[in-house]
Amino acid sequence: MPATRLNVVVTRRLPQAVETRMKELFDVELRDPDTTMSREELAAAMRRCDVLVPTLTDHIDAALIAQAGDRLRLIANYGSGVDHIDVATARQRGILVTNTPGTVTEDTADMTLALMLAVTRRIPQALAELQAGTWQGWSPMAHLGGRLGGRRLGILGMGRIGSAVARRARAFGLQVHYHNRKRLRPETEAELEATYWDSLDQMIARMDIISINCPHTPSTFHLLNARRLKLLKPSAVIINTSRGEVIDENALTRGLASGEIAGAGLDVFEHGTQLNPALRALPNVVLSPHIGSATVEGRLEMGEKVIINIKTFADGHRPPDQVVASML
Repeated sequence: MPATRLNVVVTRRLPQAVETRMKELFDVELRDPDTTMSREELAAAMRRCDVLVPTLTDHIDAALIAQAGDRLRLIANYGSGVDHIDVATARQRGILVTNTPGTVTEDTADMTLALMLAVTRRIPQALAELQAGTWQGWSPMAHLGGRLGGRRLGILGMGRIGSAVARRARAFGLQVHYHNRKRLRPETEAELEATYWDSLDQMIARMDIISINCPHTPSTFHLLNARRLKLLKPSAVIINTSRGEVIDENALTRGLASGEIAGAGLDVFEHGTQLNPALRALPNVVLSPHIGSATVEGRLEMGEKVIINIKTFADGHRPPDQVVASML
């Protein structure tokens, strides 16, 4: 790499401390105002920079990468998931892709448990009554929910986040079960007190709560399709803090409306901000606007990893968080 400072384009506003450090190290273009770049703006940015720092709201497909020209050499993603980037095409063009693994693990696991509690204890309904000023005081039968302790939790995807969910679940007295591409090592299973299911169908048919913690890939698209959703017990609850595309959202909405599924806590949605109006209106659903990783600490850690990846690349070394084919 040349001795001159790298030109870095950041597609969204980041924490001030992160932006300040970037300005010290690189010739950086920051996004102001904090709005999603249009496709044309992204293409132009990719032609004029050495390093692009996108977020999950930037969809960088093969056609966009083809317009990048010869200058772009690194896409340093601000976030762990890279399903919005065509990594294979980038690699073919000689463009490295990095991410920020591990920075969202604890926060997303916290959010998963928060949604479990919100759904099973009917917290939003109780809060709405208070805010409406209609609460008449304590009653033995008011807002009855259910306890988590003793329920069977089926974790779909036992990576970093799934394992963190399992650790928290044990503290709440949940029985932990899981389905994963690869079975965990025996010592890890013992530590998590987790039971492995080779068959996803058999697992979900026996669980009280399903927690989705797997990435969105071609093989996980609609992994919980209409057929599988019908396998759930009518008393079952679904929690999704990973990617909305893993669930057939229309089928889920039908199941929740008909009473075939007891409830759901969703932090992500199949079509991004375009929520199904019927899903939004259901009383047995708790929705949050993709805030699973939204902590100050997590956002700062993301920024630190992005800077380390860029700085390592600038120094002529392989970035520590380079995404390779085996990770996808």
